[in-house]
Amino acid sequence: MKSSDVKPPAAQRKLNVNQGTLYSWPMGIWFIIFFIAPLIIITIYSFLRKGVYGGVEPQFSMRAYEQMLNPKYGLLVLRTLRIAVVSTCITILLALPCGYAMARSRHQTVLLFLVIIPFWTNSLIRIFAWMSILNNDGILNQIFMALHITNNYIQFLYNQGAVILVSVYMYLPYAILPIFTSIDKFDFSLLEAARDLGASKSQSMFRVLIPGIRSGIVTAVIFTFIPVFGAYTVPLLVGGKDSYMLGNIIVDQVQKTRNWPLAAAFSMVITLASIIGILWISRTNKSDANLKAASGKEDNYVTGGQK
Repeated sequence: MKSSDVKPPAAQRKLNVNQGTLYSWPMGIWFIIFFIAPLIIITIYSFLRKGVYGGVEPQFSMRAYEQMLNPKYGLLVLRTLRIAVVSTCITILLALPCGYAMARSRHQTVLLFLVIIPFWTNSLIRIFAWMSILNNDGILNQIFMALHITNNYIQFLYNQGAVILVSVYMYLPYAILPIFTSIDKFDFSLLEAARDLGASKSQSMFRVLIPGIRSGIVTAVIFTFIPVFGAYTVPLLVGGKDSYMLGNIIVDQVQKTRNWPLAAAFSMVITLASIIGILWISRTNKSDANLKAASGKEDNYVTGGQK
């Protein structure tokens, strides 16, 4: 009998369990204080009544959710959804070839370093840099005028296009990294097998590679869509009146109107979107894991049968 086959005594197993529970307490406390407790407070505030001078009154009310049904807020939510969807689609379309090129490159470390570099700079500095590029007297307009492409300034800033452009830049690394990780783990011999069976290069990419990295794409979509959906700084600095988004209305309701229940109700919308995204990621990863496990069992069965 091997020493690894000997089971530890009951006292030792109990000690290991107690140590594991002890080690999990700091993370559990942090999670409760900084995640569960604020979420509970926001949920409670959304069902309270607005105070006369701001804040809330301890009286149950559905007024905040009734105000959310106002057509002007509905248009704002649709605008936020449209900007978030367009930004996410563009980001994923850019992240896919970038992740593929990184996974197939011999210089993965250097490319990962280049992707991570923007995280070293404060997000406000990066937004102000884009403002200096897109402004009427910015670099882009100066280049166009120097090349005689236009004689007048082009309004690149303070519109929805600027919000989408800067959002794509801000969250592109969040999409590249999970897609790169999934492609790096992908078995590229499957593409060769698809080509041998008569599939073209594009068909093998869309029918074999894309389904094979589905979990990475789903993660990239969630990591992009949710931050853009709740963005505040980007539409505030580079957007105009037609770029007012959900994050801006939440801040205004807290600081200017002081309607905390309505701000909490809008925050619940973003929270629900985040929870749905997390559940989607979990379900996708679980289904992919089950598929790989079933494939592994089938391979073992075939190999055993050949032996």
